[in-house]
Amino acid sequence: MSHELEHLELLAEIDALVRELSGWNHQRVDWPAARACQALIKRLLERTATLRIRVEAPLVVATLGGTGVGKSTLVNALVGDDVSEAGQQRPTTRQPTFIARPGLKPESLGIDPDSVRVVERDRPLLRELVLIDCPDPDTTEDEAAGGTNLARLRELLPHCDVLLVVTTQQKYRSARVTSELAAAAAGARLVFVQTHADQDDDLREDWRRVLAEDFATGEMFFVDGAAASADAKAGNAPHGEFGRLVDFLTRQLAGSAAARIRRANFLDLVDETLKACRERLQTAAATLEPLEGAITEQRTKLAALLIERVGGELENSRRLWENRLVDAVAVRWGFSPFACLLRGYQAIGTLLSGYGLSRVRTPAQLALWGMFESSRRFKQFRDRRSAESASERAAVQAWSESDLRTAAIIVDGYAGEAGVDRDPIKYTAVCDQAAVASREFVSRAAADLQSAVDRLARERAGSVTRWLYEFLLIIVAGALLYRFLKNFVYDSWLVAEFGWDAPAELYGFEFFIAAGVVLAGWCGLLLWAFTSRLKRGIGREITAFKNRQLGPAAVGAIFAPTENACREVRRLIDDVGLLQRRAADLRGRVATMESPLGHKR
Repeated sequence: MSHELEHLELLAEIDALVRELSGWNHQRVDWPAARACQALIKRLLERTATLRIRVEAPLVVATLGGTGVGKSTLVNALVGDDVSEAGQQRPTTRQPTFIARPGLKPESLGIDPDSVRVVERDRPLLRELVLIDCPDPDTTEDEAAGGTNLARLRELLPHCDVLLVVTTQQKYRSARVTSELAAAAAGARLVFVQTHADQDDDLREDWRRVLAEDFATGEMFFVDGAAASADAKAGNAPHGEFGRLVDFLTRQLAGSAAARIRRANFLDLVDETLKACRERLQTAAATLEPLEGAITEQRTKLAALLIERVGGELENSRRLWENRLVDAVAVRWGFSPFACLLRGYQAIGTLLSGYGLSRVRTPAQLALWGMFESSRRFKQFRDRRSAESASERAAVQAWSESDLRTAAIIVDGYAGEAGVDRDPIKYTAVCDQAAVASREFVSRAAADLQSAVDRLARERAGSVTRWLYEFLLIIVAGALLYRFLKNFVYDSWLVAEFGWDAPAELYGFEFFIAAGVVLAGWCGLLLWAFTSRLKRGIGREITAFKNRQLGPAAVGAIFAPTENACREVRRLIDDVGLLQRRAADLRGRVATMESPLGHKR
């Protein structure tokens, strides 16, 4: 039961892998290498549809080997009849021979009936499979008769489920046969057979070593095809090594083996295709690195120009941020004495305007006051708006036409080599991107400095600082008030009232003038000490912001579409790698469940 459950889970994972492959293939990608890979995967998915149609069909077993290795003789022995013309030296098989049970047509297996010679035989072996005697891959004869043997072989191999790889002592190291085997083996199981046992040495172990790097060979057989064919035609039962081969094919390719073998073949093909796609994409992705480097380099240069030309405006707007910082501190401290002093310092213009209004006596004076007050408020509003928009204007004008056009030309050259879409790198598009980048920079500067204002208000206006300045203000104001109250209440009134002593003379107007000067000077000193410390913090924050922006991220909107295209390509490569690892994992799990057939590593 557990084996059946494992089988069902494996089928579900294969179906999920096919769906993910289809999803990857339907993505819109404007990159030549990715489109080429999508074309490969499209053909792979078409192969999947063919496998589903053939799920109940017999396995297709085809011979593969060099000239004169005895492929046709072996096929005749397996069938027990002369179904394919055999020859010793020159290639006899030119048109593939399709050998199947009566009623089974080539088109039902996706094979063009005009491309094969059909032979029908009612034999036990043919109840579970179809045999195809293929042309030799190491000859190019008969080109005038409709193409080469190699071309006909390559057209037929994608429809084959199992390959009988046949060789001899003279041919087992054939480079042509090995290369065709490597190309065909990705979608087929393999059975390796050495023939001419009556005259050759048994070289199966050496053959296994030759193939070991690229193929898992499974069981290998050493048969005398001619003797086996003679025995079969004489009606003798298969025996010896040939009998073991017939028994192996009957057991390993019968019943539910067809679905298992096709599933394993499909996973081999998926793994091979995804490996090829990944290698192609990674090779093509090497051209993205110079493009990404050029984008980074040009952004860095443009960011340096932006900081250079906007930095002065940030410094000019420092007073605006200093006033905001003082306001933030006053708000945090509420209506304490020193907080009220800060508010008065910030609103000194409003206080003077209020005093002027209190001195108005005639309609003409009122009109004159209104004119001056309107002018003052308009100037404040204009200065504030000017400070806020100066950085925006400087950012918009930070780059000249030459700066942007040069950057666009450099990046466009690399984009052409990488094969990515070049429309977003045209000069007009880059100008639009630069406008977005400048607005983002100014917005980022405002947010960063506002955050600095809030932070400095917390750090530099804490409880210790607050109570220190409150104490220093209150102690002087309290001392002056004490002097006045002592002179007015005790020295001049209570002493005279109760006759304790001679009353002192009341302080004159000079005392109040002196007290006012002292209090105003002390308040001014405290304000200067406090605001100077705050202002130094704003200056450092502006410098720190400029230093943080000296990099390509400061103008990330410039060439952003091209950078996103590169990022999308790398994501596609990662997705292909993930799919390939999943296919390799499934392939390994299938390999542990399948019969001892050979396959490509």
